[in-house]
Amino acid sequence: MANKITSVKDLDFTPRGEVFSSPRDWRDAFIYFLLVDRFNNNQQGLPAYDPVSAPKGRDSEQGRVFQGGNLKGIIRRLDYIRGLGANAIWLSPVFKNRQEKNDTYHGYGIQDFLEVDPRFGIREDMQELVRQAHKKNMYVILDIILNHTGDNWAYPGDFPYYFRKDEPVPFDFGFWRKANPEKEFQKDDAVWPEELQHPECYKRRGQIRNWSDTDEAINGDFLSLKELDINSPAVLDVLIKAYKYWIAIADIDGFRVDTVKHMEDSTTALFCNAVREYAKRIGKQNFFIFGEIVGDDLTIQSYIGRNSRIEGTNERFPSLDAALDFPLYFVLEEAVKGFIGPSALRNRYEQFKTLYADHGEAGRYFVTFVDNHDQMSRPYRRFMHGNSYPRQAVLAMGYLLTSQGVPCIYYGTEQGFDGGGNNDSYVRECMFGGRWGAFDSTGRHFFNQKHQIYQCIAKIAVVRQGEPALRYGRQYFREISGNGIDFGHPLDGNCTLAYSRILDSTEVLVAMNLDINFRNDFVTVDTNLTPSGCEMVNLLGPEKRLAVEQIGSRSAVRIPLDGHEMVILKRS
Repeated sequence: MANKITSVKDLDFTPRGEVFSSPRDWRDAFIYFLLVDRFNNNQQGLPAYDPVSAPKGRDSEQGRVFQGGNLKGIIRRLDYIRGLGANAIWLSPVFKNRQEKNDTYHGYGIQDFLEVDPRFGIREDMQELVRQAHKKNMYVILDIILNHTGDNWAYPGDFPYYFRKDEPVPFDFGFWRKANPEKEFQKDDAVWPEELQHPECYKRRGQIRNWSDTDEAINGDFLSLKELDINSPAVLDVLIKAYKYWIAIADIDGFRVDTVKHMEDSTTALFCNAVREYAKRIGKQNFFIFGEIVGDDLTIQSYIGRNSRIEGTNERFPSLDAALDFPLYFVLEEAVKGFIGPSALRNRYEQFKTLYADHGEAGRYFVTFVDNHDQMSRPYRRFMHGNSYPRQAVLAMGYLLTSQGVPCIYYGTEQGFDGGGNNDSYVRECMFGGRWGAFDSTGRHFFNQKHQIYQCIAKIAVVRQGEPALRYGRQYFREISGNGIDFGHPLDGNCTLAYSRILDSTEVLVAMNLDINFRNDFVTVDTNLTPSGCEMVNLLGPEKRLAVEQIGSRSAVRIPLDGHEMVILKRS
């Protein structure tokens, strides 16, 4: 194992081998997001999950602590991820957290920005994971944190201190957390690199209480995690160097930036531009940086803005390549399940025409998802929680794979994970069994490549990779008609949802039945690209050839769909 590095002055930014090229366009990627501690370990021979024989009854405390997933375990399951059709992996933070704590399994409480957490493995394991992924033409994205460190120091008396809006001055610094107060800092003490071992590196304003207050959200501590002062050039320089180092030694392909709304946008822009320049210098021309921004489209656009209709001002610092698509997340589940009409979905995309100069290109700025490790609007439940219709999960993922954006799947969705409960651990089940397996089980793995949802997603992903229009095309929601006379956008949730992706002279029509019952609706298509008299074929199979008819001034195709069935049609 390499020796511990204590200072950014000792970092070497020379790539450790041939650099793996970036994708030409990240819309060619399908991202698989996993929590390292919950995905897989390197234990062999665990039996597969069987609902009849699997041991039931988990200890609820197990969901809050480390379960034993590691980097070597991920290497063992790369073919499982690739078989789903995913060609990029987004890893939860792998960096060293405080070792005396057993509840930071998620990795977001960093103690050492230059080391892998030993519970996940060692630096060489990270390097080997990326090497093996690249051999399979897969990209690796690291989840990174700029906003805060772990609970590496305490306020005076080691009491919780809370944000004081009326007194915008730092609290006194208490003490660094260390095993032996009499000794110098050891590897598990304080924070590393050593440049962050100064009280002035932290805002020291106390914990956030009002998350809706912008000043408090940006300057307060994230619970017990300590807010870094990234306005300080010295602090920002340390973070830039630390994360450039991981690109250099592990050949990382992208970053997902945590808690972007809790940081000043100007410093976020400086960080992103510095990393992007370094990546280009070493040969990664399209290093991907996307962020977590919980907000509406206007909020997200202010962080991206590269295709914006609004000229930039001194107050706006576009920096990210893309953002997690929370506006879609807030409506997609309800639309797919028929709880709301699809107009909310359609209206969301209408905004692209006013926010972006080229609305067809807007998809490059969003990483779309349906399940997530954080539950912002529907606390602590997955898409399948309390849901007896697995084909709805296929429709939701099918939507992501055929609509605008870079699609992302959260581990376990492809196995129908249905977690839900009174804390976030219920949506962070173990794939490898462990003491916190899905479906209230223990000791069973969930890497079933014959699972209905897994196989259906894999089939859709293959079609997506073969059809440029599904990755780059403009998107238009289509009018439908039950009688072939009266056309309009559907209002009721139990409907045929249809939309076209158009790229140059190609139209690909996606239609999905959001109803449990059979439907046989007419769907409008582009008269010039898909004229009456031609046939459309279902790219998903089984073979389904449908005639395009002339109905008044429009071309339309009648699409018979079983309950929760999806088709992808293209002119034969």
